[in-house]
Amino acid sequence: MTVKEIFESMDYGPAPENAADALAWIVDRGSKMGQFINGDFTDHHDGFESKNPATGDVLALITQASIQDVDAAVLAASKAQKKWARSSDHQRATVLYAIARLVQKNARLFAVLETLDNGKPIRESRDIDIPLVARHFYYHAGMAQLMSSELPDAEPLGVCGQIIPWNFPLLMLAWKIAPALAMGNACVLKPAEYTSLTALLFAEICIEAGLPKGVVNIVTGDGSVGEMIVNHPDIHKIAFTGSTSVGRKIRQTTAGTGKALTLELGGKSPYIVFDDADIDSAVEGLVDAIWFNQGQVCCAGSRLLVQEGIAEQFYAKLRVRMDGLRIGNPLDKCIDIGAMIDPVQRDLITDMVAKGGTEGELYQAKCTLPDNGCYYPPTLITGLHSSAMLMQEEIFGPVLCSTTFRTPAEAVQLANNTRYGLAASVWSENVNLALDIAPKLVAGIVWVNATNLFDAAAGFGGVRESGFGREGGWEGLAAYTKKKTTGKMLKAATPVAAPKDAKVDGIDRTAKMFIGGKQARPDSGYCTAIWSPKGRLLGHVGNGSGKDVRGAVEAAHAAKGWAKTTGHLRAQIIYYIAENLSARADEFAKRLNQISGKTGGKTEVQSSISRLFTYAAWADKYDGQVHGVPIRGAALAMKEPVGVIGALCPDDAPLLGLVSVMAPAIAMGNTCVLAASQVGPLAATDFYQVLETSDVPAGV
Repeated sequence: MTVKEIFESMDYGPAPENAADALAWIVDRGSKMGQFINGDFTDHHDGFESKNPATGDVLALITQASIQDVDAAVLAASKAQKKWARSSDHQRATVLYAIARLVQKNARLFAVLETLDNGKPIRESRDIDIPLVARHFYYHAGMAQLMSSELPDAEPLGVCGQIIPWNFPLLMLAWKIAPALAMGNACVLKPAEYTSLTALLFAEICIEAGLPKGVVNIVTGDGSVGEMIVNHPDIHKIAFTGSTSVGRKIRQTTAGTGKALTLELGGKSPYIVFDDADIDSAVEGLVDAIWFNQGQVCCAGSRLLVQEGIAEQFYAKLRVRMDGLRIGNPLDKCIDIGAMIDPVQRDLITDMVAKGGTEGELYQAKCTLPDNGCYYPPTLITGLHSSAMLMQEEIFGPVLCSTTFRTPAEAVQLANNTRYGLAASVWSENVNLALDIAPKLVAGIVWVNATNLFDAAAGFGGVRESGFGREGGWEGLAAYTKKKTTGKMLKAATPVAAPKDAKVDGIDRTAKMFIGGKQARPDSGYCTAIWSPKGRLLGHVGNGSGKDVRGAVEAAHAAKGWAKTTGHLRAQIIYYIAENLSARADEFAKRLNQISGKTGGKTEVQSSISRLFTYAAWADKYDGQVHGVPIRGAALAMKEPVGVIGALCPDDAPLLGLVSVMAPAIAMGNTCVLAASQVGPLAATDFYQVLETSDVPAGV
């Protein structure tokens, strides 16, 4: 083609990235990869193939870890963690700094290897993923340096089991390993079965950086290896990024084990475009939102909500932009969309579109797909109902589903009509509208006139079925630390059995449940007698049942207006609770003395009043933050209530224990379902009389 012909056609020419060094790295290791355990690589044994999604060629053979491998990795981590935790803040900081520098020095090798293994365009791995990896280690090197001064009451959890997905192999590794190491933990990490190579390259730079043996261990394999990690008794924390279904199983498995847990799961994020938005910018942002990494992103803006007045204009511009996207060899620097991770994923997307695409108008980009490799065209489906399968289910591919809205209120309703809550994007030139809508969206992350902005200083995570916990920023450090404790565990108290010489006097009294702001009889129809240690009958309490719990949870959900009240109003109500408890202090002290058979009731009541004052004081002072991110913009972290909290009140100090559980929860705007102390439930049933007279809204 002549220069004249090039200028006349203006077609893109190829701009291939040289993969020779990355392929040589694989060949130098015999194209067979073992595990990284206790600072050394094991020999390769039976495993599976790692393939290039763009061509189907085998890159390397990866070892399938056995239970013996996992045990060895956990043992190495357990031994190394204690010494690593005792090292100074500065020592840990220098190692993380060295890792960051080595990531930068090997940036092109990491980027090419990531593209070969994952199929994403080289410009994404080169310009987005790898710089963010280095940024995370730089940032957390600083956090390690500041740990003792800024987090004096924090200590590491111990050994962290970390399971990462295939869509951002190295970036997810950095998100998990960097904060864990900064806080003095050791790690056993399992990369995704499809994408293990960059994790093993990372293991090599850990050696170069001087990371002590055993602090980072990498075991490869399929989901069964992840299951071994989750079930291992010597692991203290699990961090998982992946599907909601697997996350749910992990939560069930870890329940009651005492393991800390962070889950970053699926999403169906709304991309809201108002009629005053810059349409061209919104279209370009949408390209990044849904076709970045072939749409294989948990926070992809896969639900497009467009205001009705501009819908047709917006769709027309979007279709033109789709037709201009280039799909092909991800090592070509001019490619927009690379290869899907595996034929299984491509076939799943094909089936979902075939089943649900008939509910709307299907449009696929007029672009040529390569003959070989695993590719899927950019797809737009408009006119879908908000309850349509494709609007509700995560597709995890380059498929955009859309509907329209008329008013901002309707936009919020449609956006929140999902079981997920990971991210959202709002596009409007009216800053008042954008700042009004953003806090109303049920999502862990909201971008305004932007999408897919990530940084180590800003916590990332979801709500609802998108998981819980945060990764990045100060918030993310909480997932890898615990409070230092010096006290001893209290002995479990047991209810007093009916004595032989029981003393019964006064008018018979049966305390009821307190549900929805009203006293309610137990649905079970049963009650339990409460005796003092001296053999006196103190009263009867109802035996709660599943139906009672369901009613309490429904009442707590119905009190959603509590979360929208101001911190000042919540503080005033909690102060009022303290005021009314103080007025009945002698009565409560007497009751507590009867329950315990001791004389500490007055002290417990005064401590309860003081604690109510403490959390009333915090109600309007637990502020958010402005994070210092390296972009032209502001990253605001807003504190939000969790929602409905279920809690078991401790048996020791039955009144103070109840107040200590309830007060901080309602101060932050949560509602509560509390199970009273089994030993002293009458303290709770007396206390709800205080709540009834303290302007506490029903259901809170």
